[in-house]
Amino acid sequence: MKQGHLSEYFTGVAMKRLSAVEADLFRSNQHEFNGVDPLKRLFGQATEKQTYPARFIYLNDHDDDPVVTDGYVTWYDARERHPTRSEHRLYFPTTTVSECAAVGDVLVIGRRPDGSVLVVVAENGSTIANQIQWLFGITDLAHPGFSIREELETEQDRLEFASRLILESIGVPVEPPAETHLDDMLSRFGSRFPTTRLFSEYARSTLKDVSALDGPDAALMAWMEREEILFRTLERHLIGDRLSKGFDGDVESFMGFSLSVQNRRKSRVGYALENHLETIFRTMDIRYVRTAVTENRAKPDFLFPGKAEYHDPSFAASQLTMLGVKSTCKDRWRQVLAEANRIEEKHLLTLETAISSNQTDEMRAKRLQLVLPQPLHTTYTGAQREWLIDVSTFVDLVAERQRIAS
Repeated sequence: MKQGHLSEYFTGVAMKRLSAVEADLFRSNQHEFNGVDPLKRLFGQATEKQTYPARFIYLNDHDDDPVVTDGYVTWYDARERHPTRSEHRLYFPTTTVSECAAVGDVLVIGRRPDGSVLVVVAENGSTIANQIQWLFGITDLAHPGFSIREELETEQDRLEFASRLILESIGVPVEPPAETHLDDMLSRFGSRFPTTRLFSEYARSTLKDVSALDGPDAALMAWMEREEILFRTLERHLIGDRLSKGFDGDVESFMGFSLSVQNRRKSRVGYALENHLETIFRTMDIRYVRTAVTENRAKPDFLFPGKAEYHDPSFAASQLTMLGVKSTCKDRWRQVLAEANRIEEKHLLTLETAISSNQTDEMRAKRLQLVLPQPLHTTYTGAQREWLIDVSTFVDLVAERQRIAS
């Protein structure tokens, strides 16, 4: 096990696309993969029936919450007593996840270091399916059998901001590294979280050698990476401290505390992204307004050069720019289309990796330009990368429009 790599969370993974027969098998009462010798690299030679606790997850791009069921899988040799032959099979029970499976869906079977198994089914053609393939470094699923990866300790398996987000989306909690800056944070913030703006400022202050002037793309990713680590470190301490005090049987208090943890996790990434972008724009001397009101009370995340220019009919629409900011997209990217009617081509910045071609094709058709930090471009296809722009290119575009309008 190598710290900071996928091997911390998986001893090996198997992946394939479900054929018509296998999809029917998933939905039937006979949930067995027959003749799956490649899986012996994950489960070993079965000498008797071996049952493992398992979590089953179904994911698509349309539902905010995945379908999750706990159960088990059984690995055995149907010809265990045969002197020369073996026929290994993997059995799993009927679940709400198996009932969702369809032809072409991506199936992932992962062995966890604690001996449990994670079974993920991701909808065919979805962004999350692309992300899972990228995460585990298995992009070619054209052949009918399982693709297997073990050890998971190469450079491509190193966990960074994007890969940690994907792990969280498939139900794998990611532990923070050693207690980075914990004592300093406790002395500054005490036993509570500061505002998101203050926390973002603190995260940047711990990276004194990082500046947007040296490259906004690298700076943005470095700041997001650092803030994520600091947040998880502080959160882990504060949650542990609260749990140690107990709730004296008060279920409502416990539920409220749990809900506050989940809500903070969901909202803070988006705010952090906006905070760091704001610093980039200020550093690069870009004029902007954050959440200015446009038509129908819409509030674009960033409007350039400002609210007054946007509502001034004499100001050329060609010199206006709007930027929506969403750490993850799913179908929510369409919200940006209605946020500034004067601006025909809109921009959306996201940290979402490997968005499906169907989605990006629709974005292009709707005249929505996707902006991603340069390091994330490699998660997209070659055709998609020709269309994507990075943060530096976006900043240059806005700066040029600002120059022309001045």
